[in-house]
Amino acid sequence: MPPSDSPRFRFRSSIIAALSLAALVVLGGCSMIKLGYGQASPFAFRWLDRYADFNDAQSLRVRGGLDDWFAWHRRTQLPDYADLLARAQVEVLNDVSPERMCAWAGEVRTRLGKAVERSLPVMVDVLPTMAPVQIASIEKRYRDTNDEYRDDFVHRNPERRRVKAVKREIERAESLYGSLDEAQRESIVKSVAASPFDGEMSFSERQRRQQDALATIRRLTAAPVGREEAEAQLRAYLGRIERSPRDAYRSYGEQILAHNCIFASTLHNGTSAAQRRAAAKKLKGYETDLRTLSADASS
Repeated sequence: MPPSDSPRFRFRSSIIAALSLAALVVLGGCSMIKLGYGQASPFAFRWLDRYADFNDAQSLRVRGGLDDWFAWHRRTQLPDYADLLARAQVEVLNDVSPERMCAWAGEVRTRLGKAVERSLPVMVDVLPTMAPVQIASIEKRYRDTNDEYRDDFVHRNPERRRVKAVKREIERAESLYGSLDEAQRESIVKSVAASPFDGEMSFSERQRRQQDALATIRRLTAAPVGREEAEAQLRAYLGRIERSPRDAYRSYGEQILAHNCIFASTLHNGTSAAQRRAAAKKLKGYETDLRTLSADASS
């Protein structure tokens, strides 16, 4: 089970990331796609192992599952991502509406959902074998990451948090469009200031998801269950991630999404023809890398 702050369910950040689909889905922002993708499976294992501290048998199953997942992903999903990037290269040259930005976000979520779906068999195999000490390890890791989250998004001085958010959004935009001018930077400053982001609200949902994850694992380990029942429980958990049972958080999430769609379209529509061509060139590079990786898997 992915930690409850999995990228699939975070959409606090700029939807400009949707246009850089390769970076978002494959490497979480790293532009060195071909270099990084080859190391993705061992990197993913180390990241998961920091939470669960797998035993030898579990490690073999998780490593094998990750290798199989990345082989499937490389063979079947990368061509689809490349096709999406080819479409983005055309669209990025023109103005775009907030609705279209939201549609891009939906395309990303659909593809990430398919990726999570593919990981279910390994989760069904491994999670029911977790020992109490491993569940305690996950819980401790949650506490540690929560301390970092509080420092960054709850306890941090609001002005320092705003400055950091502005810097982060400028870096994301410039990674796609190239250098921004003062008017474009000011647009980002205003958007961050107007953001409905609420650190306390986000943190409380983060904790709810973590406790839900721990409770699900404990149910799976408390008594033997069949594969169908284990899969049903995991799907129910993922459903509660996709759609929070808290009405207030669902409303909040809709506000965040709407704000980000407007922000991304406003920023994009304020870019120059040269910046849009630079973005198209960047996306073409991603597309080429993905097609090369996919072709290598088939050879």
